[in-house]
Amino acid sequence: MSRQTRTRIHIVLSLAAPLMVLLGVSAMLQREGPDRWQTLPAILVGSGLVIHAVVGRRHRRHQLLIALRTTRSQED
Repeated sequence: MSRQTRTRIHIVLSLAAPLMVLLGVSAMLQREGPDRWQTLPAILVGSGLVIHAVVGRRHRRHQLLIALRTTRSQED
């Protein structure tokens, strides 16, 4: 698999969770009564994936900041 193909796959996958939330919300708006509850799993899973990605990104950035500070303090 070429690098360009992998990049395209990553772009599509990064849009999957927000699109799942959007699809769930749009389906909820179209349904009435107890049928609305059927859209809740898609909204919750999509929201969970988005939140997990944000938390993971913040954690990786924090670890990188700590590593940079440690490297800088060792050089001084």
